[in-house]
Amino acid sequence: MATIWKGSLTFGLVNIPVELRSAVRSDNISFRLLHEEDLSPVKYERVCQRDGEPVPWDEIVKGYEYAKGKFVVLTDEDFKAAALESSKTIDILDFVQESEIDPRYFETPYYLVPAKGGEKAYALLREAVRNAGAVGIGKIIIRQSQHLAGVKVVGDALVLEIMRFANELVDVDDFTFPKAELVRPQELKMAEQLVANLAEPFDPERYTDDYRANLMKVIKAKMKGQKIAVAEHDDAPEDTKVIDLMARLQASLEGGKRGGAAGRSARKGASAKGAKPAKARRTKTA
Repeated sequence: MATIWKGSLTFGLVNIPVELRSAVRSDNISFRLLHEEDLSPVKYERVCQRDGEPVPWDEIVKGYEYAKGKFVVLTDEDFKAAALESSKTIDILDFVQESEIDPRYFETPYYLVPAKGGEKAYALLREAVRNAGAVGIGKIIIRQSQHLAGVKVVGDALVLEIMRFANELVDVDDFTFPKAELVRPQELKMAEQLVANLAEPFDPERYTDDYRANLMKVIKAKMKGQKIAVAEHDDAPEDTKVIDLMARLQASLEGGKRGGAAGRSARKGASAKGAKPAKARRTKTA
């Protein structure tokens, strides 16, 4: 992975030279828009909504809509006035317990890779953070934008996660959620038993993008000139009638009991061959 940012990670008076590299990769299938007649790529034009005419780049400005249809135009000088002083350091401001951080704050992970000469200080910070079970909270400027960041330990790596600021989270009080008092004790007991029956160690290799795999099969078949068979899907809306939770839970538990150890073993074997056990389990609770 290419280096995204070079600088230093600081805590107290300790300075660690590091490089920022992506810890995730996009695996999307990309498409181009084509003219059906001759398969030529289609390009986008910037069109004025008022007269429908294309607008050249040198006539385009940036505007902030402060009311419906009302704009204030910002120039390059305005953006320079708001810009922060360029910095090549990640200053850790606080160390907090990871359990105290709402997972919604975390967004995009990056590896912090030690630069030459920073190995010992890097290892020192990593082990101190690991032993404390903490996350270092700081700020970083990437491409003129400031981001909140969390530094945590993953294996032998320090991982920096771009975080959201508090104003970016939607308040949970904006919605209404059912109260726990709606659940009867016997229903909760059976639901907990079902959860325990389906418990497995997390293995990310068990879960695959089925739509992507199907789409690649279609693409490869079309490349070979093969005809594609379209499967029929039932798009009827799901039954929204009130269900008997106890009956559904009981049926789910009995289904699991009938499979017993042999069923669990079969699921594991099927998973190793690329089956989708998670999907199969969901149909049991339907």
